[in-house]
Amino acid sequence: MGISHSKAYAAAGVNIEAGYEGVKLMKKHVQRTMIPGVVSDIGGFGGLFAPDLTGMSEPVLVSGTDGVGTKQRIAQLMNKHDSVGIDCVAMCVNDIICCGAKPIFFLDYIAIGKNEPEKVATLVSGVAEGCVQSGCALIGGETAEHPGTMAADDYDLAGFAVGIVDRAKIIDHDRMRPGDVVIALTSSGIHSNGYSLVRKVFNVEHADLGAYVDELGCTLGEELLRPTKIYVKPVLAAMDVADVHGVSHITGGGFYENIPRCIPDGLCAKIDKSSLRTPPIFSMLQRMGSIPEHDMFNTYNMGVGMTMIVAKDDADKALAALDYAEKMIPSSNVPYDWANGAFQMAEAYYQLGQTEKANKIIDELANKSLEYMVWYLSLTDYQLSIASENFMYNAGLLDAEVRLMEKYKSEELAKHYSEQLDQLYNEYVTRMKGK
Repeated sequence: MGISHSKAYAAAGVNIEAGYEGVKLMKKHVQRTMIPGVVSDIGGFGGLFAPDLTGMSEPVLVSGTDGVGTKQRIAQLMNKHDSVGIDCVAMCVNDIICCGAKPIFFLDYIAIGKNEPEKVATLVSGVAEGCVQSGCALIGGETAEHPGTMAADDYDLAGFAVGIVDRAKIIDHDRMRPGDVVIALTSSGIHSNGYSLVRKVFNVEHADLGAYVDELGCTLGEELLRPTKIYVKPVLAAMDVADVHGVSHITGGGFYENIPRCIPDGLCAKIDKSSLRTPPIFSMLQRMGSIPEHDMFNTYNMGVGMTMIVAKDDADKALAALDYAEKMIPSSNVPYDWANGAFQMAEAYYQLGQTEKANKIIDELANKSLEYMVWYLSLTDYQLSIASENFMYNAGLLDAEVRLMEKYKSEELAKHYSEQLDQLYNEYVTRMKGK
């Protein structure tokens, strides 16, 4: 027993040592987010970051804070906690880029009924993934155990992002003019707003979230947990080449509240609904809940997670930059990941005969899955049994990656990962016997 153990505090329901164990388990995930500028390691009283101010005449810090909201209830019901952290980061960084700022660091806050180190580490793994996709560092956070005020299985996840922008490059909506063009950036689904209504319509407390829904092409639970899309990369790319006059993050309040937030008095936006690509979850939600169309557009993103208003003459340049940033994911900035469509990208390259490019992507994906499996196997037998679902999830990803390699005759690569998959899975089965 550690010197920090408090019998009195433990009797009150707070496990200090579990908090220390959680910090140890999450370090692997935090390490993925390290970028130039990070000065401190996690575990200190404050996170230190030295920003690169090269080329900036008047640097301005931009901050944003938000949480996941009641979407995390879906994660709790499904006992799947590795993606809501992406939502947490997305809600913060998608806000600050509306000012033209590049996110540089992030801090998270987890309030939990009972501190289970493995669950906390899994939550942080999602936060780390969101930070990687955003190109920012996870430099600190807090896990607070709240016995007596929260149920043991409950938690609340929130975060805080800081970005930086040169004052001259801050998005200024006063430069907006009649004839400017509104560009819509597609969403990945519901994102993280309106979940109280979602939970009511689908009766999630009693629904079979694991049931496959033909209309959605996946289970209801998978669709409702689909991570919020992070727009840092495409928006910053567009800002580099186009005269951007306004950016809106389509969150709570939908179209009616968020698009006007970046439009000055005297102007308005005209949206052609027929041009929207609305995912099927929205029509399903509207139909089952008998929700008026106005309420849908006033609550949800309806397939548009962010809008950019640009000068008419720059619209084509902005679209080209957005398309390029969406399709060409540089692993040096945003590592290839299932969440950002890298698996589908690899398959597309295979189909086009670009085997070398496909192998590069699928190799990185497979290696990431392998690393997670190895890490879970480094836990104690008890910890591994708790995290078994996460181990099997990553094993399933690796299996899919191997099958894709085999399908397109990348036999050497497939053999390499297939052998390791078998070895690690057999080790897992052996250790879990009798558990």
